[in-house]
Amino acid sequence: MVQYNFKKITVVPNGKDFVDIILSRTQRQTPTVVHKGYAISRIRQFYMRKVKYTQQNFHEKLSTIIDEFPRLDGIHPFYGDLLHVLYNKDHYKLALGQINTARNLISKIAKDYVKLLKYGDSLYRCKCLKVAALGRMCTVIKRVGPSLAYLEQVRQHMARLPSIDPNSRTILICGYPNVGKSSFINKISRADVDVQPYAFTTKSLFVGHTDYKYLRYQVIDTPGILDRPFEDRNIIEMCSITALAHLRAAILFFLDISGSCGYSIAQQAALFHSIKSLFMNKPLIIVCNKTDLQPLEGLSEEDTKLVMEMKDEALKTVVGQGGEATNDEGVLLKMSTLTEDGVIAVKNAACERLLNQRVEIKMKSKKINDCLNRFHVAVPKPRDQKERPPCIPPAVLEAKAKQAAEKEKRKTEKDLENENGGAGVYSASLRKNHILANDEWKEDILPEILDGHNVYDFVDPDILHRLEELEREEGLREGDDDFELDVDELTPEQQEALAEIRKKKSLLIQQHRIKKSTAESRPTVPRKFDKERQFTSERMGRDLSRLGLDATLAVNRARSKSLSKRGRKRERSSERGDAADGDVMEIDNNTPSKKLRMRSRSRSRSVSRPPTEVVPGEGFKDSAQKSQAIKKAKKAFKMRNKDARRGEADRVIGNLKPKHLFSGKRSIGKTQRR
Repeated sequence: MVQYNFKKITVVPNGKDFVDIILSRTQRQTPTVVHKGYAISRIRQFYMRKVKYTQQNFHEKLSTIIDEFPRLDGIHPFYGDLLHVLYNKDHYKLALGQINTARNLISKIAKDYVKLLKYGDSLYRCKCLKVAALGRMCTVIKRVGPSLAYLEQVRQHMARLPSIDPNSRTILICGYPNVGKSSFINKISRADVDVQPYAFTTKSLFVGHTDYKYLRYQVIDTPGILDRPFEDRNIIEMCSITALAHLRAAILFFLDISGSCGYSIAQQAALFHSIKSLFMNKPLIIVCNKTDLQPLEGLSEEDTKLVMEMKDEALKTVVGQGGEATNDEGVLLKMSTLTEDGVIAVKNAACERLLNQRVEIKMKSKKINDCLNRFHVAVPKPRDQKERPPCIPPAVLEAKAKQAAEKEKRKTEKDLENENGGAGVYSASLRKNHILANDEWKEDILPEILDGHNVYDFVDPDILHRLEELEREEGLREGDDDFELDVDELTPEQQEALAEIRKKKSLLIQQHRIKKSTAESRPTVPRKFDKERQFTSERMGRDLSRLGLDATLAVNRARSKSLSKRGRKRERSSERGDAADGDVMEIDNNTPSKKLRMRSRSRSRSVSRPPTEVVPGEGFKDSAQKSQAIKKAKKAFKMRNKDARRGEADRVIGNLKPKHLFSGKRSIGKTQRR
């Protein structure tokens, strides 16, 4: 659990904003109405309240700043030294001290001016004292403006510091720059540290977290350290030195045996010996990285000797901790972050060494004596001398082997995609996992269902042929219904001509239906818009003459119909006039066209009704009452139309004095009513 959370520190405003915040709060939350006619005690109380409230606000804000910033002497030494390295402890304490001095000065100013206000003899004198008091407070704040700006910069930087718990299980990675520290923390934890092929890519501490034996470990990546005196080291290097000095962690000293980092093994060994005092009483592991470029066995004798000396020093720290001197397997390890060879072994070794050390420390402490009497480990007594090793049934082993074989043989969707053309070409089948009686049915085309029936069950392969026969039969029946002829009375020539006409008519009907079915969005054009003049009486006459028939009667009949249609408009005025005169035209029900009958009836009922005539069901007893109701309705409409209202419900009653505009400032009194 992290003990220090610097992200919760309140924002520190600059001097101008600080003054604006306090004065606006005083103006809003204190009374603002005072008159010279008030009693002098009331006027003094009014301005004393202003001064006291301003001083309280300044005191609260400044106290919040002083209390929330950590005190370097009261926090963990790791964070104390880290803040000293980053911000200079003297500057930090000086800024907080100036804030504390400003707080005390403001309290003293308020105390002095309240004492003067007690003896104010007029409203003008009291007001001048209040202005002077607030002005001196604001001057104090403006003078500590640089300190406020410095503390705001410190706050922003502290909020970006990693959350490191000094008391948690920690693995610390150190070494020269560009030896593979950031690559290692990216491999074993969920951290995402920038990795570049040049030195000092990591400029601050980075934290990641990993798990080992169901326990959480924090892994800290430190910036690179150069072999030089402490006085010459910069801030980046001092962050690493601070972490090494104060964190009780397992140390992983990374050694680049390939030399690709730009530093030889001799230089890295010199750095190890210069900072080995920081490794005392801590688990230390020397990690030979980049073995893919240079194996440890291929080093020269001098380099091998230097590595072995470092190993001996690491073994001394193990012996100093009370460990066994023969435990040299976990002190020098090899790995390669590029090929991930040995990465997990290094992590497990560091976690195991750290865990053992923490257990030993707890066992040596006094608290263990209070806990041992609570524990009891039950050990069963052997009933005979026979050994009973753990036994796994053969069926279980066979089932596990079978599952492993199936898992190896099973192809993933990614494998199938690569085999069948890659992304964009291969499309995964969504039906292959369907559970059906027959696996061949999985890729069948799904039938369309309509009203609970399968459409494919009703498909007839001969449906087009049957449809043609049905249309031909309907066409013949329609031709028979148009006009009935006694075929027996016709001559053979007339019978042949009749058959030819019926055949021609059925063909025209079929062509029209086919045209109508294929032209989905084509509108049906009336004959009066037939610009090509295909359907005319002359064409009909030519077609009948071609058949050997006399077309005079048919042509004259068509012309007479067109003339009667043209003259219908001239007859309407006379019909309307007759209807207006009261002579309702009697329409015979035997009129051939239903449309004409309906039109004639509507003309007979088209006489308008006076507005005052009472219709049964309206609720009026006579026409006088209805005319009076109409007059009142018109009068109501007139007033509503003047106000541009839509109806009777269109009513707006505005609040003449809304509270948010007319409540005003409060005078001296309680603050619970606004």
